[in-house]
Amino acid sequence: MRSRITIWIAAAVLFTVTASVPAQRSTSGPVQRIDLAERLTERKLRVVNRDVTKLQDKPGAIHVSEGTDLGLVWIDGTDFAEGTIVVDVRGRDVQQRSFVGIAFHARDDKTYESVYLRPFNFRSTDETRRQHAVQYMTVPEFDWQMLRQKFPEEFENPVDSSLDPTGWVPLRVVVKGSAVQIYVGTPQTPALEVRKLGQLQRGIIGLWVGAASDGDFANLRITSAQ
Repeated sequence: MRSRITIWIAAAVLFTVTASVPAQRSTSGPVQRIDLAERLTERKLRVVNRDVTKLQDKPGAIHVSEGTDLGLVWIDGTDFAEGTIVVDVRGRDVQQRSFVGIAFHARDDKTYESVYLRPFNFRSTDETRRQHAVQYMTVPEFDWQMLRQKFPEEFENPVDSSLDPTGWVPLRVVVKGSAVQIYVGTPQTPALEVRKLGQLQRGIIGLWVGAASDGDFANLRITSAQ
């Protein structure tokens, strides 16, 4: 009898202790999935220095035209501080004519952070060019030229050479505190991890293409930290 009473008391204590421990909560909010083609139809994309059209070979995808200056496509209604941004991008294997990525924490068309790819460097036989496959920058203070000159190799890195320079590539940017992690393709480790530059803390999200470049974009997903 005593053993049964002891078991009941132990069970009651365990239940009380377990009930008093609060359940762990997710540190991220729900995923916001954005159909870019639908946003284009609804006129909820603000386009800078480019033309945007729907793609026929991928549902929800858009094409951003080539131009002499860099181009931006701002996603109306987005307001991002910390969390994760994911988008599928497709560029070209043409040297100095394919720069595709994401802009975030934008204050205006000339003040924002950006992460972008140079697909023509993915499989280059030149080691220096391979090193310049993925780039982080904050404009106008820290553009890629200044970063390469003053902080060589810190804000750009190679990517997995198995990635197709002309295929769809998932680009994932994780912003947490003073750190930015960039994943290219499906690897579980970042292709590039850097310290944030500048004072930008939150703002609108956009699609980014460099000078003399066009690009394709699809499957934009945004998860904001709570």
